[in-house]
Amino acid sequence: MAMLHLIIRGKVQGVFYRVSARKKAIEIGISGWIKNTPELHVEVMAQGTDEQLQQFIEWCREGPSKARVDNIITEEATGLHFEEFKILH
Repeated sequence: MAMLHLIIRGKVQGVFYRVSARKKAIEIGISGWIKNTPELHVEVMAQGTDEQLQQFIEWCREGPSKARVDNIITEEATGLHFEEFKILH
């Protein structure tokens, strides 16, 4: 399993981004977490196959209909294992 750390920038808070991303992650089979940041971005740790992660990133570039994604910073991550995909508060 591969793991990625994402920072999603743009209009991504207050537009159901986290809830929509969790739904998509579960649909694809991704585990990990998602949360808002104080800088008004969304942060994600996502674990899955390379194909699953690529599909999830493609969705993240668009997000839900009211979102506007300006930029996604993607870094490889290691050392953790997640059983499910959670929204952190």
